[in-house]
Amino acid sequence: MRPSLLDPVFAPVSALPGIGPRTAANLATLLGVDGDREPHVADLLFHLPGGVIDRRLRPGIARAPEGAIVTLEVRVDRHQAPPRSSRAPYRIYAHDETGEIAFVFFHAHTAWLEKTLPVGADLIVSGRVEWFNGRPQMIHPDHIVAVEEADSLPLVEPVYPLTQGLSGKTLQKAMAEALSRIPELPEWLDGNLMTREGWPTFSEALKAMHRPDEEHVAQTGGGEGNETSPARSRLSYDEFLANQLALALVRRSMRQTRGIARVFDGRLKRRILEALPYSLTQGQAAAVAEIEQDLAAPTRMLRLLQGDVGAGKTVVALLAVAAVVEAGAQAGIMAPTEILARQHFASLAPFCEAAGIRMEILTGRDGARKRREARAALEAGEIDLVVGTHALFQGDVAFRNLGLVVVDEQHRFGVHQRLTLAAKGQGVDMLVMTATPIPRTLVLTYFGDMDVSRLAEKPAGRQPIKTVTVPLERMEDVVERLRAALDQGKKAYWVCPLVEESEKSDLAAAEERHAMLVQVLGPRIALVHGRQSSDEKAAAMAAFRDGPAGLLVATTVIEVGVDVPDASIIVIEHAERFGLSQLHQLRGRVGRGSEASTCLLLYKSPVGETARARLSIMRETDDGFRIAEEDLRLRGEGEILGTRQSGSPGFRIADAATQADLLEVARDDARLILETDPQLCGPRGPALRLLLYLFGRDEAIRLLRAG
Repeated sequence: MRPSLLDPVFAPVSALPGIGPRTAANLATLLGVDGDREPHVADLLFHLPGGVIDRRLRPGIARAPEGAIVTLEVRVDRHQAPPRSSRAPYRIYAHDETGEIAFVFFHAHTAWLEKTLPVGADLIVSGRVEWFNGRPQMIHPDHIVAVEEADSLPLVEPVYPLTQGLSGKTLQKAMAEALSRIPELPEWLDGNLMTREGWPTFSEALKAMHRPDEEHVAQTGGGEGNETSPARSRLSYDEFLANQLALALVRRSMRQTRGIARVFDGRLKRRILEALPYSLTQGQAAAVAEIEQDLAAPTRMLRLLQGDVGAGKTVVALLAVAAVVEAGAQAGIMAPTEILARQHFASLAPFCEAAGIRMEILTGRDGARKRREARAALEAGEIDLVVGTHALFQGDVAFRNLGLVVVDEQHRFGVHQRLTLAAKGQGVDMLVMTATPIPRTLVLTYFGDMDVSRLAEKPAGRQPIKTVTVPLERMEDVVERLRAALDQGKKAYWVCPLVEESEKSDLAAAEERHAMLVQVLGPRIALVHGRQSSDEKAAAMAAFRDGPAGLLVATTVIEVGVDVPDASIIVIEHAERFGLSQLHQLRGRVGRGSEASTCLLLYKSPVGETARARLSIMRETDDGFRIAEEDLRLRGEGEILGTRQSGSPGFRIADAATQADLLEVARDDARLILETDPQLCGPRGPALRLLLYLFGRDEAIRLLRAG
């Protein structure tokens, strides 16, 4: 049960005066609240301003700079209403001792203007001044107050990100009400840390962010760069600490659930290594050794295997499976898409056969009878290894003795799903693989509950990929170059642009490009996109891999895991629309065979600064870890890890890219807290539980109770 002390901030926003159902729905959109839940007051409080407006400049009308926000004390002289049929604006003229100004209103309500700016009234008006034909004017002033109410005018005003249907004034009003509801909370931070950093209390920090004063503007220069203010740093640290504490609790819970010390002598591993056409890289060998050590220990394995595109993660996973099968248990490999599941199945089959590992695949495409038979065989222990998609594992699939789960493409799979999956057997070990190299700060953030193995080098025999950028105006040259390559029997991909509006547009782009290429290059072209049925996708992939098609036109469905070693050319259209990690993933579809490969990045000029930086990094390097660091710098963490799933942090205040030093401190703090007070019952314990609730880490508190 959440402590009653937090009730005021966990009340729905509709409990605030002036917030009806429509405004609550607009706030849910703005605050990114999922599903049917109405936003809480806490969600609103964590929506921080992006900058501030400084209204302290009072130069007088004649000295007001062009485009500046100023505050003027004026007397209203006359109203000039437009003729009835005219679309001209309503103008109100006023003066001070330095000159005259016009206040301009479009689509104005005459009665309201006459009441708000009556002739002869002395008013304080604040807004942006523009000079037009040598005369100053202010269009739709931001604030109009009587001189005697001057104190009510905010001199320094926060500016919030908004959404359609929600005005700044409505949000400001709701925020003022929300701030008045922050309860007095006990301090959860270490006193020495607060003194050293000069941090305010939690409630003082929230109030300072939402009610910036002159000192705040002096500190931050009045713009958006308030990441360094003590209030912002304090709140970021709180969020990091809640995240790291939750991950540490999940980790401890996984560790405490008794594991099984697996006993194996390596005979299956030897058979697989003999069947492999190459020897393991140093990185692969080291990762296998770490995994075997984990499996042999009586605690459960929870390990992240990070490897660049084509670094050979699948082989490492297979050797982990071999050890578990040899120890008498079963294993499952979960893939994010059916294409990838089928591919894993096809690529592992010869090695499983060589080692005598009984393997089966379970996908949504299988008929009811085949699925029933496969599940019965799993339950009876007649299958050693099952490959399938995430959804199939989360249903009612039962194992006789599940010992290891390998999760491919971890970023589509959160902490909660890890916990659910682990319940499918006794002491299940878990190996998580990602082909998106993730910067170290994000590994700490998203996978702080895991040990990490990193594959840095590529297997022997992999060819370098030459990357070239080409403007779209030269598309004809690219098509002619493709024709020559296809005539020589080479295989190529053509990836269609990411269209932001909808999946349908992506599909239209792919179908259009396919039709154009068929017209120019003939019928040797296959098409794959997300709206096809599984059978259509499989037929297109087979035609490209084994059959008559030399060119595969595709949307980004091929981003993850499509493996056709003969393919040596990839064309990515409108490359400027893709993120770095995605470009790197797509480029990794070639260079898998013995032939030198080429990646052509087609871009529409002129390109923006960020897109230009991305394209030049792609030309310079194929080191996925360096690319990931650059991607983090250019885009921020949310996009790098793809779709945010439950269990991913999705920070509202903190930023792992720019505040990595705070994240490190929070990680050490969380570890120390759990070492000295494992049940959070000590002096800081109850306050730390409040922190976990405030930042939505309730899952971790349930683990505390269970433990």
